[in-house]
Amino acid sequence: MPPHAQLAEQLDPATTVLLTVECQRGVVGTDSALPELADVARGSGALANIARLVAAAHEAGVQVMHAIAERRPDGRGASRNARLFRAAERLPVQQITGSTAVRVADPIPVTDDDLVVRRLHGLSPMAGTDVDALLRNVGCRTLVVTGVSANVAIPNTVFDAVNRGYTAVVPADAIAGVPAEYTPAMVRNTLALVATIATTDDLLGCWKRPRRAR
Repeated sequence: MPPHAQLAEQLDPATTVLLTVECQRGVVGTDSALPELADVARGSGALANIARLVAAAHEAGVQVMHAIAERRPDGRGASRNARLFRAAERLPVQQITGSTAVRVADPIPVTDDDLVVRRLHGLSPMAGTDVDALLRNVGCRTLVVTGVSANVAIPNTVFDAVNRGYTAVVPADAIAGVPAEYTPAMVRNTLALVATIATTDDLLGCWKRPRRAR
């Protein structure tokens, strides 16, 4: 873990954005299309930690952004060039635009100041979406990445952020994947090479006394 002073500098509320990745009802909610992933996200405490981080970010003046994966009812524009996408088309719960499945899942708080970015294709919320432009427009230097899954979307997001010049911070107890034991191995052997790894409590400690509003 980085020294507190170093982490606190990286997490300046004025230049930090907290991103939740696919933390939507149809993915991590009680009616998930992926019940095993939802169970791990809830049972590990990752979803609760994400909710704690979002609430603290709101209090500290840190911009919050929610990245939602969805598809049109007719599937137009959706990716079909990988097994993952084709399997998703057969799931009993579909992430249809405008449905309850693509709403941010409880207990994560959402305010009018939060940015919500929706994508119809691909594996990463930063590829071919407005995320990068929005981050730059709000003065982001550090991107805190939370959510699911540690198998695919989280590493994609971290790599994309680093490739675009952002400092990535990953609270390791606020991400989840399947099986549960895969996540710590992936963090240790992959994400730790390119991102600052911390805990939810580390971030909360940095944000408990906000220094300035955005």
